[in-house]
Amino acid sequence: MKKSVLFFVFVVFAMILASCNGAAPAGDTSNGDSSGGDTTSAVPEVCASDAFGCAVVPAGQTVKIGMGAPLTGDYASFGVDISQGAAIAVKDAGTVEGFAFELVAQDTQGAPEGGAAVANKLATDPTVVAIAGHIFSGSTEAAMPIYDKAGLPMMSPSATNPPLTTLGSKVFNRIAFTDAVQGKFAADYLYNKLGFRKIAALHDGGAYGQGLADVVQAEFTALGGEVVGYEAVTPGETDYTATLSALAAKNPEAIYFGGYVAEGVVLANNMKQSGLENAVFFGCDGTFGAEFVEKTGANGEGAYAASLIPPQSEAKLKFDADYLAAYGVGAGTLSPYTWSGYDAAAVLMAKVKEVAVLGGDGSLYVPRGALVNAVRTTSGFVSITGDVTCSDVGECNTAGPTFYIVQDGDWVQAEK
Repeated sequence: MKKSVLFFVFVVFAMILASCNGAAPAGDTSNGDSSGGDTTSAVPEVCASDAFGCAVVPAGQTVKIGMGAPLTGDYASFGVDISQGAAIAVKDAGTVEGFAFELVAQDTQGAPEGGAAVANKLATDPTVVAIAGHIFSGSTEAAMPIYDKAGLPMMSPSATNPPLTTLGSKVFNRIAFTDAVQGKFAADYLYNKLGFRKIAALHDGGAYGQGLADVVQAEFTALGGEVVGYEAVTPGETDYTATLSALAAKNPEAIYFGGYVAEGVVLANNMKQSGLENAVFFGCDGTFGAEFVEKTGANGEGAYAASLIPPQSEAKLKFDADYLAAYGVGAGTLSPYTWSGYDAAAVLMAKVKEVAVLGGDGSLYVPRGALVNAVRTTSGFVSITGDVTCSDVGECNTAGPTFYIVQDGDWVQAEK
């Protein structure tokens, strides 16, 4: 009898121990045993080793691409246009592991404080995996530290301020060419394509115009050319013949001008009467557009300018048709960054597809650090605006500007 009682007590005690050492509580993903209903295997191993962990998109939800853009206020046309271009990219991108993409554009009003507010909002949404933006440089700079902390890669279509890629950000990249890049390409085109060896450089005294003229002067000289004159003109004046006549005595083959269309028109109209009838007027993206052609007439024939409009291609023609059909206006009408908006979003979504993993629970896991690295190391991505290959600091535009020439009263793409 005593032996039976002792055996019974032993069995009961063993059962109690077994129950205490059973499966871990639901939701605990800390051990690697996937038996007995444990859901640990639902979370991909890469999430544990990734520096920022994983964005988790539950089944039935969308993979969000954020954007900070001016959607109201004086600069709304830029934000509306770029977001519309990106929306077409989202439509074209299809799905990743059965999950659809979604563009989430938030209004910054183009201001730095708005950029920071939008960044804080997007960074707290676990289904936002990347940022197609921001749009303006000030807003972008304010947002960068927030995205750096959150591990959200950025691809700006339009933030061109050169110092942005010198700030040490791991997440900021841009598809737009900078003013420094534009000036370098212009100098190269003048020297190597047009074959000029003597030019003069003019500017309007502003940071944009003078910055361009400075780069052209330095780069053209480095190539072996001679800059025979470097002068500033006063914006708003209606006659620059004195400045041009002084330059004519030095026989420049071209007049490079960094500035805007109003002054560019006056310069082009004054060149013939100043003894520069055989010199070429070479402007920048600030002088490109219908106004220059309309106001210079015959004097504008043969003038050059840089433009953000990409060269013609099947991809551009398709996009232009899709944009017109969707929004009732032509691409490039609201801003010159329509195509860059598409490309910025397209690059990000392509990289999400490279790193995303479908979990055992049906959720999509996007390792944030891996995505940051994938975007920064983008190479050879074929886009509407050209080849996208990112440098180690996030400069991803290798195509540079497209140059146009006035022929028969209209801008047409110049020879490459």
